Amino acid sequence: MTDLFGIPIQALFGQLLLGLVNGSFYAMLSLGLAVIFGLLNVINFAHGALYMLGAFIAWMGLSYLGLNYWVMLILAPLVVGLFGILIEKLLLKHLYKLDHLYGLLLTFGLTLLIEGLFRSFYGVSGQPYPTPEALRGATNLGFMILPNYRGWVVAASVVVCLATWFVIERTRLGALLRAGTENPKLLQAFGVNVPVMITLTYGFGVALAGVAGVLAAPVMQINPLMGSNLLNIVA
Repeated sequence: MTDLFGIPIQALFGQLLLGLVNGSFYAMLSLGLAVIFGLLNVINFAHGALYMLGAFIAWMGLSYLGLNYWVMLILAPLVVGLFGILIEKLLLKHLYKLDHLYGLLLTFGLTLLIEGLFRSFYGVSGQPYPTPEALRGATNLGFMILPNYRGWVVAASVVVCLATWFVIERTRLGALLRAGTENPKLLQAFGVNVPVMITLTYGFGVALAGVAGVLAAPVMQINPLMGSNLLNIVA
């Protein structure tokens, strides 16, 4: 067996692929953080709780309403995004002109509130979520057996990350978002509704956390602390 740096090549490629799979969850979670902080300059400490909320909404949709994984992959991020819009409209918009510490404390308090509510209803033992039937099984890559669902997570993460980059960097909407960050008063003078744009940007950022939560649901035990644990690794 061929070695590379003293490590069998099959073992090395296997570990690299496993790292890529695990990194896909971190990339999805950190993408929403980057969008919110980069465009709105808000330290969103509640991002982990919203990631957890996306996973729990997917589980509740299946358990209570019988909605399958594919439906919840669309519906759960929309619900999380709408919840984020409410947070921005009712709370965050009053703190933009204040020190960043106020936004951090507010979102940290929201994290404790959301996690506490779910912990009181569902405990901390975790809820299982079945892998969708179409993505069950595994594929032999020669150097390792890759579960099909984890391959799907990598592919979905790459598509979402590239699409987000394209929108922000290569479209007129992205240009308006960047301009609103630099000089919102000048942009508003040209007839752009900057407050609405900021609200939708925050909603999109937390919706990305919801997408990550749904993707993680079949892989991790869904519990109220899953967002905080993963966010600590990202941070």
